[in-house]
Amino acid sequence: MKILLTGSTGYIGKRLLQQLREEGHEVICLVRNLERLMTSEQSMEGIRGIEADLLKPVPASLYTLDIDVAFYLIHSMSTSISEFMNEEALSAGNFAEFIKNTNCRQIIYLSGISNSKKLSRHLQSRRNVEDILQKSEKHVTVLRAGIIVGSGSASFEIIRDLMEKMPVIVAPTWVKTLCQPIAVGNVPKYLLGCMLNPATYDQTFDIGGAEILSYKQMMLKYAEVRGLKRHIFVVPFISPRISSYWLYFVTSTSYYLAVNLVDSMKVEVVCKDTRLKDILGIIPLTYKEACKRALERINLDTVQSSWTDAVSFRKPGQLFQRLEVPTYGVMHDRRISRIEGDPLRVLNKVFSIGGDTGWYYADWIWKVRGLIDKMVGGVGLRRGRRSASDLNPGDSLDFWRVLIADRDKMRLLLFAEMKVPGEAWLEFRIVKKTDGYYLYQTATFMPHGLSGRLYWYLLLPIHLQMFKEMIRAIVK
Repeated sequence: MKILLTGSTGYIGKRLLQQLREEGHEVICLVRNLERLMTSEQSMEGIRGIEADLLKPVPASLYTLDIDVAFYLIHSMSTSISEFMNEEALSAGNFAEFIKNTNCRQIIYLSGISNSKKLSRHLQSRRNVEDILQKSEKHVTVLRAGIIVGSGSASFEIIRDLMEKMPVIVAPTWVKTLCQPIAVGNVPKYLLGCMLNPATYDQTFDIGGAEILSYKQMMLKYAEVRGLKRHIFVVPFISPRISSYWLYFVTSTSYYLAVNLVDSMKVEVVCKDTRLKDILGIIPLTYKEACKRALERINLDTVQSSWTDAVSFRKPGQLFQRLEVPTYGVMHDRRISRIEGDPLRVLNKVFSIGGDTGWYYADWIWKVRGLIDKMVGGVGLRRGRRSASDLNPGDSLDFWRVLIADRDKMRLLLFAEMKVPGEAWLEFRIVKKTDGYYLYQTATFMPHGLSGRLYWYLLLPIHLQMFKEMIRAIVK
């Protein structure tokens, strides 16, 4: 089949793309910026990328695309509530108008379970998107999922953060809310099973796991899988705002995502219409089985995708305009060090930087900077990295975002997503010269006004020492 895939750089999209290719389908990935589509994916036979921003009308030149099925996997929860609701509606409207003008026969949309009378704004937004997609005049299949459990999923990583760090938790009443978590491995099976399946045309289905659990039960079951003794005490006087701050500071989530999650966690997300698992013959995994699989992926360093793949506070189109590091009106810290021995060993150290590996010098300073960033509303260091050794454009790396990760050209370019009065880049490049290989390490800062310049000069003594010792440690 010929498939149009949106959200191919997101958590579910990356996994679905892999399975579509394994089944031999031709896949067109619609992305806002082709830089976000991994080079390895673009070079695969049967995969190609096209560029379009669904916040704007899709160019008429794309109406001629030959498509059988279109997957709509675009979601937004990491921005303010008013922003994500407006953006989701606008994107869905432009997508529906675009598909209406193609020969596509079916749209498949992954939504959220919304069976309660009172919905969170996040779930109400998903409902609105469902209604908008109906205007495409094509067959529309909606799959409503609850909490998705898998390595790199936001809900799983939050539970993992809490259980690994806190032996005793005083929790708000929303931890008693019921939900029906689904293993991430089951989700692509449902999506694939719906493709050009007449039994799913113009239908809405709920998809969930084998159990209905409260969030408290989910946390304690995770602790059982890990062999941890944990105690959770529920109190009625913790407000949603305090709950959001609690999640924000204790876990790796962003503040806006924490607010939206808490808003949704007060609503039961339990399946009602479960016909699809019988139609497709899918046996859902239990919650413990999903946790075990997720932990195996993490331990083997084979996490396919992460919720942090979504750009945190900048539009992707804006972010990838930063690929060219400015040379005027900026401050630099440039370091060059000759590599003794194998340059690939140094390259591997560069591509392993951050996360659990750390920054090769004075990690405590980086942690303090991450804590300060959290306190002023930034992303902090807790996002870590998806893989301990693999990096791709668009990946998060602590409070940086990967712009370029090119092993062939021996170059890594990072852009800062921490709160700073300006814009910052950190670049590593290995260059071959007549007398051997050299590592170039360049920190670039473009200040915004006087506050930016004061920031740079205030931290200059620390930066001078840190960057000097960091390159020394990398090539050592």
